[in-house]
Amino acid sequence: MTGAARPHLVAVLAFDGVQLLDVTGPAEVFTTANGHGGRYDVRIVSVTGQDVRTSGGIRLGADGSLGSLPGRLGTLLVPGRRDWRRAVDVATLTSGVRDLAGRSRRVASVCAGAFVLAEAGLLDGRRAATHWRLAGELAAAYPAVRVECDPLFVRDGHVITSAGITAGMDLALSLVEEDHGAGTARDTARELVVFMARPGGQSQFSARLRPREAEHPAVRVAMDAVSADPGGPHTPATLARLGTVSARHLSRLFRGETGLSPAQYIESVRLEAAQALLASGTDPIEVVAEEAGFGSAETMRRAFQQRLGLSPTHYRARFRTTAAAGAAAQVDS
Repeated sequence: MTGAARPHLVAVLAFDGVQLLDVTGPAEVFTTANGHGGRYDVRIVSVTGQDVRTSGGIRLGADGSLGSLPGRLGTLLVPGRRDWRRAVDVATLTSGVRDLAGRSRRVASVCAGAFVLAEAGLLDGRRAATHWRLAGELAAAYPAVRVECDPLFVRDGHVITSAGITAGMDLALSLVEEDHGAGTARDTARELVVFMARPGGQSQFSARLRPREAEHPAVRVAMDAVSADPGGPHTPATLARLGTVSARHLSRLFRGETGLSPAQYIESVRLEAAQALLASGTDPIEVVAEEAGFGSAETMRRAFQQRLGLSPTHYRARFRTTAAAGAAAQVDS
């Protein structure tokens, strides 16, 4: 690709209500990569070629219509809008995406753009990601899609879908690396002052990705008890007694309705409680571990590393305040 005579054409589809950063974030990555050995021709297109109004009210210019694009594309990138139903209801948008996808070497989406790909039938039988708040809606609206809640982006064949908004830049950097190597991607990330590979997944932002509502009363009682008092002395056995079922039966019910075992559910609620305490308070790690029900700081640390990919201390530093980054900048200057 590096020695190709023609630049790699990236068509970014814009439409009314689109989230501005879904469009401009990846576009900035590709155009910045051009200064470090990349060869990208980035074009923002709309269905009709008219300018569009973004979710924030900012007018975004279009380079042309879908029909203005050549016969073959390198990458088709579909951003999203907060009200994804308004996007998938536009027949000319979904049919246009379907047509362009058939002419593209690869297809990518950012955030709720996954819904447009799903409506066009491009995600049937594929693994896919979207914003953590929308993962359940994507799975419910398009059951043929295998939704993954935590990754920042997911690749399944030539289709790549990313999580919320800024994850589109993570996705774009991965495509730059695929096309031009790690050196170009690293230089691009350095210039944009972003992670080459961001640590952790969406779980660190979403607290707990909640399981769907339980129907069996024994499961509901157990879930309510743990949620009401995460630091309580909960075990699978005590929860089973609350629901007047055996521990084995409760485990089967839990897995069937939530995809988790009772022990995993207890840990997920305690993890959410610890995240809230770390982000909003100043108590020592040991105190947070006790209040959240982990018992010891080491047990909590293992849970954080396993589920979120970072320690409690790093979680607090990342999500409590931006002051630490500002202070570091002042020291460095």
